[in-house]
Amino acid sequence: MTQGQPFILIGMSAIRVQGLRKSYGKQEVLRGVDFDVAPGSIFALLGSNGAGKTTTVRILATLLKPDAGTASVNGFDVATQAADVRKSISLTGQFAAVDEILTGRENLVLVAKLRHLADPGAIADDLLARFSLTDAGARKVATYSGGMRRRLDIAMSLIGDSPVIFLDEPTTGLDPEARIEVWTMVKELAGSGTTVMLTTQYLDEAEQLADRIAILHQGRIIANGTLAELKQLFPPAQVEYVEKQPSLEEIFLAIIGDRR
Repeated sequence: MTQGQPFILIGMSAIRVQGLRKSYGKQEVLRGVDFDVAPGSIFALLGSNGAGKTTTVRILATLLKPDAGTASVNGFDVATQAADVRKSISLTGQFAAVDEILTGRENLVLVAKLRHLADPGAIADDLLARFSLTDAGARKVATYSGGMRRRLDIAMSLIGDSPVIFLDEPTTGLDPEARIEVWTMVKELAGSGTTVMLTTQYLDEAEQLADRIAILHQGRIIANGTLAELKQLFPPAQVEYVEKQPSLEEIFLAIIGDRR
C-alpha cells in the first residue's frame, strides 16, 4: 500500500449496490439496481445508450445522490461517507480529461501535486513508463493519438493508488488497435489488485475483460454472472464443423502490423 492508499476491507464486496433508484423529473432511469463486485476483479456493466450505466457510476462516485437504495464502495456508504469513498476511487469518463496544452508528463505532475503527493516527478516518470508513454512524455498532448490520450487519462486517474477505479465507456471513439491497448492495460490493473468497474455498450469488450458481467436494461439488472453462466441462459448451439475465418479486427491488425 503506497501514497496513502485506503485499506481494502477483507471479506467485503469492493462495491455493493442494493435497490438503487434514480429519476430525472418523470424519467425513471434506475429502477432498483442490485449487484456486488468482488475485490480485485473486473466487473462490466453492459447496456445500450440510455440504459443508466453512467448514472450508476456517477452515484457510486458520489457525483449524484440516489433517490432510493444504498451503495457502498470499499466499505464506505456513498451517501453518508462520501469523503471516504472519494479517497478510495478514481474515475475516468467517456472522454479523455487531459490538458492538450501541457505535455503528458506535465499533466501527470499536475495531478500528483493536486493530490499533495511527495515527488510528483518520480510518480509521473513511473506512470509514463508503465503506460509506454516515456518517449512521448515531453510532447504536448495535442500531438497524441486517441489511444495515447486514453492511456494518459487512465494513468492520471491512477495517481494515488486508488483501490477502486471506474472506467465509463473507456474505448468510445478509439480505433481497434487503441482499444486493445486499453484492454491490456485494464487487465494489468486487475492483475495488480485494483478493482475495476467498467461500463460499456460493446459486447466484445465485456467478453474480453470481465470476470463478471451485468446487463442493465431499462433501469434494471436483467442478468448477472460470469460469461459461462450467461451462456447457460441460452439453448445449446448446434455444433457445425466449419473452417474458422479471421475476424475483421484480426485482419485489420495483421495488415497494419506489416506496415509499421
